[in-house]
Amino acid sequence: MYFRDIIGLTDIKKHLIESVQKGYVPHARMIYGAEGIGKLPLAIAYSRYLNCLNPHDTDSCGECSSCSKYDKLAHPDLHFAFPMVQKRAEKLMVCDNYLPQWRAFLTEKTYFNLGQWLQFINAKNAQGMIYAQESEEIIRKLNLKVYEAKYKIMIVWLPEKMNIECDNKLLKMIEEPPAHTIFLLVSEDLDKVIPTIKSRCQPIYIKPIEHSAMITAIQHNYNLTASDSHSVAHIANGSFSKAIELIESSDDSQMLLNLFSKMMGAAYSKNIKLIKEVADVLSKTGREVQKSFLIFTLRMFREYFVKNFNVPELVYLNRAEQQLGQQYSGTINETNIEVLVDEFSLGHRQIEQNGNAKIIFLDLCLKLTMLIKK
Repeated sequence: MYFRDIIGLTDIKKHLIESVQKGYVPHARMIYGAEGIGKLPLAIAYSRYLNCLNPHDTDSCGECSSCSKYDKLAHPDLHFAFPMVQKRAEKLMVCDNYLPQWRAFLTEKTYFNLGQWLQFINAKNAQGMIYAQESEEIIRKLNLKVYEAKYKIMIVWLPEKMNIECDNKLLKMIEEPPAHTIFLLVSEDLDKVIPTIKSRCQPIYIKPIEHSAMITAIQHNYNLTASDSHSVAHIANGSFSKAIELIESSDDSQMLLNLFSKMMGAAYSKNIKLIKEVADVLSKTGREVQKSFLIFTLRMFREYFVKNFNVPELVYLNRAEQQLGQQYSGTINETNIEVLVDEFSLGHRQIEQNGNAKIIFLDLCLKLTMLIKK
């Protein structure tokens, strides 16, 4: 991945390039921002530029031996840590077990989310995590001498998924790494990264992709009309992975909308039998689907609440979602929005912690029934 492959983010790309040219290279950066805006490809492009043997003013050369190895993500001084799942046959729970799949996945996709990665490695209902043993592997790798590059670079994707023991073991290494060693931590939820890790990194916030750049990228990659491109860019709100989902994963989006419609319909009717049936259906979906559904529901609550203010440019709904909103948007208002968001956010955390899905969804559906009014 090169800087030129990253959509928009012109200012931050310029900043990173100029910092290298001026010789300012912090030993640890925390690159953070929303999902799907290009943080990981940005970290890889920055890493490539740092080790390029003949860097240009705006990008890596793409011709030197270092760039050739980066093309395959197989440079001996480039290392990765990322969420994974434990396989029964494995004694060591380290990312190297998944490195071939990781390289294949990154070659196929530039913009993606955790759910797509876990689906790619067939994680099923398992929660992705960076296990405690990974810290020992990171320390071992980084204590080796630089093999051939200017810098030895460790890219940690989603440090918020690190096991707490892994976090603690890495503190000293991140604070005082060996010479010519750089940590690039790429986070989508900075609040979940432990403070002692955050305090040891220079933070660099990545804004959502600019609207005009999003539209250009959508039209370049997909055969959409100008009107549809503007609509997708508006709803995606700066996330290209979200734009891809809107364009390519209509079946998944429709499934989530159907589940949401059934839940709202059951709660609105106050039919206890129907409420139990909906909760049962939700509890039987996979763990990742359940998490996606709860995130989708929180988004719908937000959009339906904002829709009441009649400011169209602040509403991010597609046609089907807007049609459903004509029936339910009025039920989401200032009297219940905060409680609804709190309850469904709690439900998401409980699902992440492997709580009993049937109890969680029945409780949420019953609370929803009490909170919305006809």
